[in-house]
Amino acid sequence: MAEKGPLCPPPLAGSRRAPAEGPFGDREDDGERGAAVVEFIFVSVLVVVLLLAVLQVAVYVHVRNVVAASAQEGARFAANADVPSSAGADRTVAVVARATSRQTADGLVCSSAEEVDASGLTLVVVRCSGAVPTLLAGLGSLLPVEVTGRAVEEGA
Repeated sequence: MAEKGPLCPPPLAGSRRAPAEGPFGDREDDGERGAAVVEFIFVSVLVVVLLLAVLQVAVYVHVRNVVAASAQEGARFAANADVPSSAGADRTVAVVARATSRQTADGLVCSSAEEVDASGLTLVVVRCSGAVPTLLAGLGSLLPVEVTGRAVEEGA
C-alpha cells in the first residue's frame, strides 16, 4: 500500500501557531489578558453616556414643546373678553404642572401683558422662561427655555 502524506497541509508562512512558552512557563501573549474586559468597560461607558445624551435631548424638546403649548393656551385663555390679561401667566403655569410636574412648573417664571402689534391689534402676550430639569439630578437645571405665546384680545 502506498504511503500517504500528512493529513493536514503544512501551516502557511506567517500563520499564527500556539504561543510558545517563555523561560518561566508563561505564554508570550499574557500582556493582552483581560484586554477584552477593559475594552468592554470603555465601550459600555461610551454607549451609556450617548444614551443619556439622547434621552436628555428628548426630555428638553418635550418640555420646551409643552411650555410653548401652555403659553399659547394661557394667552388664548387671557384673550377672552371677560378674563383679565394677567390671568394668562397663572393659567400657563397650571397647564405646565398638569402636563409635566409641579417641580418643572415651579421652575418657570411667566408673565402676561397686553401689547399692540404693527397692524393695531391688541394682543395678549405670555412669556415664560426657566430651565429644563436634567436626567442626572445632581447637575440641577442647566438647560434654559424661553417661549412666548400670543393671542388676539377679544372685544367686549
